[in-house]
Amino acid sequence: MLYRPQKKSKYGNRKCRRDGIYFDSIAEADRFKQLQLLEKAGKIRDLCRQTKYVLIPAQYRYVDGKKKLIEREAYYKADFDYYEVGSGRHIVEDVKGVRTPEYILKRKLMLSEHDIQITEIDA
Repeated sequence: MLYRPQKKSKYGNRKCRRDGIYFDSIAEADRFKQLQLLEKAGKIRDLCRQTKYVLIPAQYRYVDGKKKLIEREAYYKADFDYYEVGSGRHIVEDVKGVRTPEYILKRKLMLSEHDIQITEIDA
């Protein structure tokens, strides 16, 4: 069997698996555990992972009578989203170690297109 050393992550995070679920970082796995406890305690509801939000829809053109994809959709995938019990406020969270220019642009588009301000959790 050929041994391949694990490629080092660009931003230093270490992927992990907990309770059969894969996470992009240990900090993300820890935050999920905290949120599960809050949900069990009745403080939050409808906890979801990896929710996809379309920021710019796919672009199509008709060429020779056929619909052709010109540009794929641009989307943001939230680490977690849930609702606060009582206020009913919708929360979208992202566990962040590094705020890349791409992430910052997506954060701004989330506010502009969906009126959702992302809550950032420092890793």
